[in-house]
Amino acid sequence: MSRLTRIWLVLAWAGFLVLPWYMVRGGANFVGALLDPAGPAGPALVHAFGGAWWLLPLLVPLGLSTWTVLRGGDREEVGRALVLAAALGLVLMALQGFAIGHRGWSARWLAALFGEPGPSQRGMGIGAAVTALAFLMLMCQGFAARGWCRGDSFVVSAIGTIAALIGLFVFYPILTILASAFEDNAGNFAPALFVEKFFDGSIWGLDCLTSTLRCGVAWNTLFLAVLVGVGTTALGLAFALIATRTGFRFKGPLRLLTVLPIITPPFVIGLALILLFGRAGAVSTFLWEWFEIPRTRWSTGCGGC
Repeated sequence: MSRLTRIWLVLAWAGFLVLPWYMVRGGANFVGALLDPAGPAGPALVHAFGGAWWLLPLLVPLGLSTWTVLRGGDREEVGRALVLAAALGLVLMALQGFAIGHRGWSARWLAALFGEPGPSQRGMGIGAAVTALAFLMLMCQGFAARGWCRGDSFVVSAIGTIAALIGLFVFYPILTILASAFEDNAGNFAPALFVEKFFDGSIWGLDCLTSTLRCGVAWNTLFLAVLVGVGTTALGLAFALIATRTGFRFKGPLRLLTVLPIITPPFVIGLALILLFGRAGAVSTFLWEWFEIPRTRWSTGCGGC
């Protein structure tokens, strides 16, 4: 295996054996944790033998990764073993991180199965982050050894890093929000409550057809989506006709305006409009305080739907 693989392996061990496994606040506390490994912010190995038994299984993927790298052999076989060992390390870290919180078991079924309150731990710190990153990079090195992306470890590592960041900061929050829809206020699993909320009249109601009340948010969203689609298509057609069939003098700035949505993500513009013209926006606040113009929700859709 390459020198880079060995470096990531050393970092994985350093995160487990040397660096503070749990969160440490402040530079002075971080230095103090390094000088006092037996303290509450010590490395994972110290915590593992001090009562945090759930950290001990991480020695298995660390040992397997070390044995795989030092043993050598066929490149593809070594890559396969390294992928399996690193993936096992990531899975074990995820399981113990999600199962055990700072107040005990994170899930009620775990508390019912093993008893309350259960073990507790603080948030993961620099040691856990370094070890997790090292496991991810070792797995990418293994994929590269197996021939992924023509064996280019840099490309595989870049793809793995991007996929991990998207999963951590995009898919995980979305899944967390969706999962909360199936829980009641006490955190219990309640699918019937989700069905009740999903088919509520505030979502699917058609009161706007028979009274002065508004329709549900689902119909308002559908109407707004259709309106935006038709409007942007008509606006794009108008821009194209002006740029190709007329002698408009300012075609350059016009083309710049058409390219601007590609350069600037739409959600940035949407967020800017809300911060400026929303009910608590800067412009809306100025108009209310100086000219007593009422604040509205016009910037968030049709009539604030």
